[in-house]
Amino acid sequence: MCREPRRSGRTGLVLAGGSSRRMGRNKAFLELDGRALIQIVVERMQEVCTEVLIIAGEAKPYQALGVSVVEDRFPGVGVLGGLHAGLYAASHDLSLAVGCDMPFLEPDLLAAFAGWAVGFDVALLRHGRYTEPLHAAYRRTCLPAIERAITQGERRVISFFSDVHVRYVSLPEVRAIDPHLNSFRNVNTPREWELIRDTRSDA
Repeated sequence: MCREPRRSGRTGLVLAGGSSRRMGRNKAFLELDGRALIQIVVERMQEVCTEVLIIAGEAKPYQALGVSVVEDRFPGVGVLGGLHAGLYAASHDLSLAVGCDMPFLEPDLLAAFAGWAVGFDVALLRHGRYTEPLHAAYRRTCLPAIERAITQGERRVISFFSDVHVRYVSLPEVRAIDPHLNSFRNVNTPREWELIRDTRSDA
């Protein structure tokens, strides 16, 4: 298992640019235990990052959260555009990128992804045909490849991976730290939100 210090010179990127169409309201401000999801996520990221940035299409809704807010440089490009904006604004070479709706982030796992990224441009979980781009580590060295992908009309995060050095983390490696993969749970629909709340009430 590859571990790094819990808190080191790295930036945390909290992507909050989604339109939340399936949820019907801004999921970042859904409340769990009396706190907005994005507030919980920011606090978890602050445990392992010396800088935390919120990346959003519009800064105003997030300005009261006490951390810097960065607006997309390529609006309308989804997660790929948010990742570009975050890496461009980050003070550190290495960033950890997560979604604003992931309240069960495990700081030890985030720190492990930073360790897995040593010697790589990207480190993320791959299981079968699926990857998890919003619980992953990225370096500023990805910026040229991301910009090329965006200008070529790409929207998928994986679209630039062929141009950078990627470390694919396996499920057994992740489960050694987070056995139930709770860190990757997020909220896209009312049903998923109900399950998240049920998990908290059963804890």
